[in-house]
Amino acid sequence: MRLGQDGSVPAELSHAGAVTDKAIEYMLGEKLPPLAIASALLGGSLGLLARTMDQSSMLRMLQNAMDSVRAGELHPVHDRSVGRPAG
Repeated sequence: MRLGQDGSVPAELSHAGAVTDKAIEYMLGEKLPPLAIASALLGGSLGLLARTMDQSSMLRMLQNAMDSVRAGELHPVHDRSVGRPAG
């Protein structure tokens, strides 16, 4: 799936993201541990990808995700505060 020429998110990606956000909100409301939620979502996502794309495409997608984590793109505020005293 690609961004629009103007950098916009496709409607189906936006919709899937909104549904996922609601599911996460619901599970947090049920007091499920965040690690359990994330693990279940990741496992389900990997299972879906394995059924719908080849292994090399999956590995490229996962490499992009790892690169984003290493670059601090997913939680830049947290990365800047790591190792700094609170206050």
